[in-house]
Amino acid sequence: MPSRFLLTPLAALCLAAALPAAAEPGSAVVVAQLGPTSPGFRMDVKRGETGAPEATAVGAMPIERRAAAASSAEWRSAASHPSTKKDEPEHKSDEHAPAGAKSAKAAPATSAASGSPMDQLREKLAARLGATPSPNGHFAMQVSNRGESGENVVTSVRPSAAAVAHARRKHAAASAVAGDANMDIAANAGQSLLPTHWDYEGSAGPEAWGQLRPEYSKCANGQRQSPIDIRGGIAVDLEPIRFDYRPSAFSVIDNGHTVQVNVEPGNAITITGRRYELVQFHFHRPSEERINGRQYDMVAHLVHKDSEGRLAVVAVLLDRGSAQAIVQAVWNNLPLEKGDEVRAGTRIDLAQLLPEDKRYYTYMGSLTTPPCSEGVLWMVMKQPVPISPEQVAIFSRLYPMNARPIQQADGRLIKESN
Repeated sequence: MPSRFLLTPLAALCLAAALPAAAEPGSAVVVAQLGPTSPGFRMDVKRGETGAPEATAVGAMPIERRAAAASSAEWRSAASHPSTKKDEPEHKSDEHAPAGAKSAKAAPATSAASGSPMDQLREKLAARLGATPSPNGHFAMQVSNRGESGENVVTSVRPSAAAVAHARRKHAAASAVAGDANMDIAANAGQSLLPTHWDYEGSAGPEAWGQLRPEYSKCANGQRQSPIDIRGGIAVDLEPIRFDYRPSAFSVIDNGHTVQVNVEPGNAITITGRRYELVQFHFHRPSEERINGRQYDMVAHLVHKDSEGRLAVVAVLLDRGSAQAIVQAVWNNLPLEKGDEVRAGTRIDLAQLLPEDKRYYTYMGSLTTPPCSEGVLWMVMKQPVPISPEQVAIFSRLYPMNARPIQQADGRLIKESN
């Protein structure tokens, strides 16, 4: 069951701007109230596609019930489960739709131009998260901790159902006055704010990533992008990677782009005097990296982050051969539905996923998925690890191909262990 609790507006704003990197499954409804007669603010916090926390700002509580509910538990339940009274038409559930936007009468505080304390709070929240409302002042935004970096990003901003209804009413009124049948405001209301979907093929494939959102621009114009074809490396005595992996509890989630494994804290690597904590690991088929032009059956990316937010990714190439124990432990806990997270009843030791030969290639690159952030330290293990054809086939049923194409090396220095 979702948990519900009251927060001050400032606390709700802080929560939206800095969601934690991990949370228990399920959802929580966060409600902030400015006063018995002022608008209320509701926010759903839940698991997103990657299993990390995700919030949706959903607007004001209907004014008819604010005063009566202000000092009672009804305030909390009403914010999450609005009633369908005679003067409040029934509204189908939409995780992105404002809770208070059930009718024009029920949502007088949703205009960004009204200047009310609640509107100011919404505007501050939108600005803090890098989002903007639609022209009529209605907006819904989704903040999630997702992707390879594990950082909080605005993953979708779109007009709410109330925004479209408002646009239709505005269109009808304008048409009645001006007699202009071509003023289809509803058709254009916030279309540029529709949720962004990226993929590995088609119109939302890698070639289009940089145009899908401003935050993804590095995917198109970055100078240090990954993956690359690793060749021409300088052979030197590279510092060994110090792996501090131990048997740990884990959970598995199919996030819609890959199979991702979240491991409990305590696993880390140390390189160049920095300690990077393991955030998660996931898989690509075929391998995104190539070694002197050769591409492998799969690759596992182990994503780490240091205390200053810098990222380091260890890539373990997977080549067809015998079965791999860690891979099988992950496959044994695959969720039945995308977005679901399965907590395994066993533990895994990621040291068993590493090759015996710990020599590696290293270069500076980027995330291989949107937003394609650069400044990522890559360490690609030179020796591949075997994986059975049956294990490859299992992943192929979910993701036949989820590898970003090779990017230009652009003269980057590549070093490799002697």
